[in-house]
Amino acid sequence: MEVLTLNATPRKALGKAATKAVRNADLVPCVLYGGEDNLHFTLVPLDLRTLIYSPEFKVVEINLEGQVHRCIIKSAQFHPVTDKVVHIDFLRLIDNHKVKVDIPISFEGVAVGLKEGGKLVKKMRKVSIKTVPNNLIDKIVLNTTRMKLGETLRIKDLNISEGVEILNNGNIPIATIEIPRALRGGDDKSGAAGDDTAEGEESTAEGEATETTEATS
Repeated sequence: MEVLTLNATPRKALGKAATKAVRNADLVPCVLYGGEDNLHFTLVPLDLRTLIYSPEFKVVEINLEGQVHRCIIKSAQFHPVTDKVVHIDFLRLIDNHKVKVDIPISFEGVAVGLKEGGKLVKKMRKVSIKTVPNNLIDKIVLNTTRMKLGETLRIKDLNISEGVEILNNGNIPIATIEIPRALRGGDDKSGAAGDDTAEGEESTAEGEATETTEATS
């Protein structure tokens, strides 16, 4: 798992006026939650690019006055017009204390159904997990190699490490090998023949976009 180290500067003055001054200085106000005390500090926007604007999950080490705090992003706020980061909340990782995080799904392999003319429709990009810091993972791999035409893989089909709990409903579809109309037959009487999904499951999970992949020669 990738660990990103960030050098932070402590914030002494708090409140709206002080926060505005921090942003005017082109710095990002941040708060680290968890543990005995909440810590207030600032980060340089340039240092945040590989953390904020990346689909990958990363653990963060905040270096604050010589003390390193291991944490993850809890939430981030963006400017409604410029999309610049205006505030970040971090959550300290504490041994044996479980945390909830969103982990990306990595799709690997070329499905059998793709080679037969089907289309791989990705319905989810991330899943939510709960685990202790020592068991954190940066992704969950979904091997699509054996997927046939019309087959759907769901949350419950994911293989996860011991000690990691998936919080999403197990019946939510992750990926489907869609059968093109040309392969269904002329009259397409079944409407969605071979889709292997119940009515309404074509819609994606909230906030997730659907991607379609076709095999190439």
